[in-house]
Amino acid sequence: MPPRPRLRLSGVISGKFDFEARAAALFLLPVTVVLVAVAVFPIGYSFYISLFQLKLTRPHRVPFVWLDNYAKILTDELFWSSAWRTFSFTVMSVTAISILAVLIALLLNETFRGRRFLAIILVAPWAIPTVANGLMWKWIYDSSFGALNGALLQLGMIDKYVVWLGDPEKTLPLIANAFVWKEVPLASILILVTMKSIPADLYRAAKVDGANVLQRFIHITLPSLRPGFMLVFIYETMMAIRHFDLFFILTEGGPAQASHVASWHIYVETFRNLSFGTGNALAYVMAIVTFALAYFIIRTLGRRL
Repeated sequence: MPPRPRLRLSGVISGKFDFEARAAALFLLPVTVVLVAVAVFPIGYSFYISLFQLKLTRPHRVPFVWLDNYAKILTDELFWSSAWRTFSFTVMSVTAISILAVLIALLLNETFRGRRFLAIILVAPWAIPTVANGLMWKWIYDSSFGALNGALLQLGMIDKYVVWLGDPEKTLPLIANAFVWKEVPLASILILVTMKSIPADLYRAAKVDGANVLQRFIHITLPSLRPGFMLVFIYETMMAIRHFDLFFILTEGGPAQASHVASWHIYVETFRNLSFGTGNALAYVMAIVTFALAYFIIRTLGRRL
């Protein structure tokens, strides 16, 4: 039996793929242009500005200083103190968010009457705009008619109204509390979705082996939540490090620089001192630190997934 002739379709297939590739590139071109215009170019231009001593009080004298702005930042005591406050705020916030998210996810993972209504209430803070959230907590913490003072006074826990945001020791935890209240719903959803993906057979087998609730939580639930924890840690850490709105609305860096964090330091240096060179350098330092932390979290949690 003679061999069957082979069809030579390589040219046709190659031409088809070439046409599809050109069509895809044509359709993606507007999106690429927009991304370059609104994202890539500003990022590159801000780095370019960080190499100059650009101060708007003397706009006609802009010397090229290479990396002097970065050296100035790393030798500035105010920068390191603001970095420490940012670290403290991030640790407080992310730790509280993670713990509360797990507890809420465990609650919503159970079947009980009114669970959907409770889920809607718990998600409500996430839907509130950040500025509205800041204004709401500013009224709650108000020293004259704030809800926090009123509630504590009625409960007999204080005997007079307290200026909450006027105490340097209380300011950062109070701002962290407002930030946690806003961010917990999203973290809870991420943890709950991860929790729903845990096979029920693991829990049945553990029950057969005699494991109690705490043992099942430690040996099954927590290890299985690593993907969700990784997302929560990365996202909330980035949000906490670069968070600005609450510091601007509630305290503006005060009192006595108690809430002068890195994001506020960038704002002051750029828009109040009008030193755009140093301000852009500060922004790049913050971005590098943020990406480094995200990489560390991925490497630490991702290797065990």
